[in-house]
Amino acid sequence: MVSDLHLGARGEIDLLRTDAGALRALAAAAAAADRLVLLGDTLELRHGPPRDALAAAAPVLGALGAAVGGDGEIVLVAGNHDHRLVAPWLEQRMETPDPPPLGPAERTAPAATPLAAAVAQLLAPARVVVDYPGTWLRDDVYALHGHYLDRHVTVPSFERLAAGALARLVGRPVTEASAPDDYEAVLAPLYALLDAIAARAHDSASTRHANASAKAWQLLNSSGRHPLKGALLAGALPLGVGALNALGLGPVRADLSGEELRRAGLRAMADALAALAIRTGNVIFGHTHRAGPEPDDDGAEWTLVHGGRLLNSGCWVHDPLYDSGDPRSPYRAGGAVLLEDGDAPRLIRLL
Repeated sequence: MVSDLHLGARGEIDLLRTDAGALRALAAAAAAADRLVLLGDTLELRHGPPRDALAAAAPVLGALGAAVGGDGEIVLVAGNHDHRLVAPWLEQRMETPDPPPLGPAERTAPAATPLAAAVAQLLAPARVVVDYPGTWLRDDVYALHGHYLDRHVTVPSFERLAAGALARLVGRPVTEASAPDDYEAVLAPLYALLDAIAARAHDSASTRHANASAKAWQLLNSSGRHPLKGALLAGALPLGVGALNALGLGPVRADLSGEELRRAGLRAMADALAALAIRTGNVIFGHTHRAGPEPDDDGAEWTLVHGGRLLNSGCWVHDPLYDSGDPRSPYRAGGAVLLEDGDAPRLIRLL
């Protein structure tokens, strides 16, 4: 399982397009597996129109499809940056009389949407199925991209605040009885808007919102490189967060430390799984770009209330939170999760 390839990203931050060695490593791992799970954000649709993302992704997807081969299967799961893979199918479901509720792992054929069909064609000769919002890999292993955690996370990111505003607008607060349809009612309109902006905006404008949170983190943790800006932001952040909470867009916290980014993501993922009544032994997700658990992580933080275990497959991009001087950074590219018969899933590093 791999997540967050972001193929087609501006600035060529998507490693598999620019690093032949990285692509060879992933293709070799895929060739040795019976099934490859692309766990969301395979395409980057926030940086331009889908045709550009598909053109950029074509060589990488072709290599992965050839590696898996006609006897293997590729499971395509949509994330927040490529939600358009499933959006028309979800809308069609809603148009039927008394539509059935969206379950935690609905399967459809790639032909259900034009974009999924185009991706499946690029992944030929491998067999492709589309699962959303997650997929059951075994009775004790559930995997999803993880973007539903944005309804719960306490980090004041762009998507968290936008989701908070839309939740108030559509009257869909997160409760313990929340279902996938409740998440989609808030998040799907947001993703559709961002996709539409990206398809029409100037190159730099299409990525501005996506970089805001990372730039704030870098300023606050700049180790003296921008002391004045960092100090001003640190002083203003609690006031801004207080205002956001007062407006009902939270709850969010004025803590953007690396430790809190990790803890907040794990808490939010646990809250989303509890709302969806997912109580399996192992849950694999991506989305945050932060692989784990790493050897130095506190295992208790990655343990769910019912005793299940969280794993994050990491990313395949040059994430702005990755310090290239630290080879142990959990944000470095090249993470994957390996699931072998009879064994628990485990995080591996392919680079």
